[in-house]
Amino acid sequence: MGNLKQSFIAGLFSIITIGILTLLTYKTEFGIFLIASFGSSMVLLYGYPESPFAQPKNVFFGHLVTATVGMFFLYLIPLPLFIIIPLAVGFGVGLMILLNVTHPPAGGNPIIVIMGSVSLDYLLSPIISGSIIILVFAIIINKFILKKSYPKTK
Repeated sequence: MGNLKQSFIAGLFSIITIGILTLLTYKTEFGIFLIASFGSSMVLLYGYPESPFAQPKNVFFGHLVTATVGMFFLYLIPLPLFIIIPLAVGFGVGLMILLNVTHPPAGGNPIIVIMGSVSLDYLLSPIISGSIIILVFAIIINKFILKKSYPKTK
């Protein structure tokens, strides 16, 4: 029965969080707050919040590092897409691990950045602003509603 409750709560709070980001993106003039990799982040934030990969430092900097790597390759490496996409993903994954900010869903960010040919503003919105929003929701829901020890303290 515990797994049923956990899956229901994870699904419900994922709906709420992604719903808010979707409303902000499509029903306001504030900009873009939603990226595909945030959907994967929901799995960790609400399904496995005790995971080191779900901790705020990892979520925020994992998304920021990999999106920045994607921008670097998109704008500064003049090679065909079929070469820069795998290079950017590899460098992004390696850099997350090196910096100890691994967040597996963020591994897709270089693909999103390069295939979307996004502007530099993309780092502010949706990467930084969206990451902050999903982390605020994760802290409120996990710590205050579910009474879990989130973020994890050492």
